[in-house]
Amino acid sequence: MLKTTRTLAAAAGLAMLAASVFAPAVARAQDTIKVGILHSLSGTMAISETTLKDVMLMLIEEQNKKGGVLGKKLEPVVVDPASNWPLFAEKARELLSKDKVAAVFGCWTSVSRKSVLPVFEELNGILFYPVQYEGEESSRNVFYTGAAPNQQAIPAVDYLLANEKVERWVLAGTDYVYPRTTNKILEAYLKGKGVKAEDIMVNYTPFGHSDWQSIVSDIKKFGSAGKKTAVVSTINGDANVPFYKELGNQGVKAQDIPVVAFSVGEEELAGVDTKPLLGHLAAWNYFQSVDTPENADFIKKWQAFTKNPKRVTNDPMEAHVIGFNMWVKAVEKAGTVASDAVIDSLIGVTVPNLSGGYSAMMPNHHISKPVLIGEVQENGQFEIVSQTPGLVVGDEWSDFLPDSKSLISDWRAPMSCGNFNTATGKCGGKGS
Repeated sequence: MLKTTRTLAAAAGLAMLAASVFAPAVARAQDTIKVGILHSLSGTMAISETTLKDVMLMLIEEQNKKGGVLGKKLEPVVVDPASNWPLFAEKARELLSKDKVAAVFGCWTSVSRKSVLPVFEELNGILFYPVQYEGEESSRNVFYTGAAPNQQAIPAVDYLLANEKVERWVLAGTDYVYPRTTNKILEAYLKGKGVKAEDIMVNYTPFGHSDWQSIVSDIKKFGSAGKKTAVVSTINGDANVPFYKELGNQGVKAQDIPVVAFSVGEEELAGVDTKPLLGHLAAWNYFQSVDTPENADFIKKWQAFTKNPKRVTNDPMEAHVIGFNMWVKAVEKAGTVASDAVIDSLIGVTVPNLSGGYSAMMPNHHISKPVLIGEVQENGQFEIVSQTPGLVVGDEWSDFLPDSKSLISDWRAPMSCGNFNTATGKCGGKGS
């Protein structure tokens, strides 16, 4: 009996000791709100995505200096899906199931977003996606802070039609869903403008493609028919470096065959010889060269955070700034980080963008943005040559594709549908 009593007392003492040792760790865990960062830090997309991880760490650090959110500090959880599309889904599941993050900021390519989408819908997570994409999607669990085609691709083509009088078109992209769907939309749009099929050349290359000699030669030949020719580039990642280098090697200048890119920004140009790129164009919703007090303040903070006075900013970074600030505002509005409450609270939230205006989260989970066309300068920056007079609302379903033109998205009750067919009056499903 005495031995049993002593044993019980010893066990109780150990339990109390364990509780005293582990209690602070448990309390600390409960006192933070975890935020997932899902960007490739290695592989072909690291050239573009690493900086997005860095800006998220800066935003979280700044928010913590303000007292965090709901009285709790934010804790970043950084993972590296390594430009491996199935690994994106695996890492997303870990973030939501194991790490219990309140929201995830991540992905670049559409194939990575498509990979994680079923995971976010199954586990009812929240993803902020900061990069231009092909549209044709609206998920309740995703907030698209990058550009839809009507906020980038269509305005870029309109600019070339009006200002360069382009008649022949090369649609060059990396071989995955974003370039293929975007080019499908652009082909339909151009043909609607009277462009003939023989005046449209389409080419796709794998991720990381490096041998551009024959392709650039084909582009030169296509552009030698006596009609003004332009390249619309949906080439992604580090393949852009040898592509532009080969343009220079073969003497393809912007005044002869201009290239307008949708995935080349300041980060991709950093450290690259820009001489072959001078005069070529990019279409985004933000450039570092935007002249506003808000942008000047952001650049100053960014370069101080990275301890690098030459570190550049870019469009997807601004999309993360907008998305993060919207999430913070929605959480404070909801009074909780619970997904359903935050998803509902996000619609209608407005926050400042870096161009001097305000971006709003629309019922289709896309935001309003200005559209800018920039011309590459020798210092790796862009001179803004065109800007929409106001903000453009992202159109999730293209008006130029037969299967999409009757669809709309509205995640507010009572519709709560991502692909409502206005012709049939029915919701087609989840909307993705």
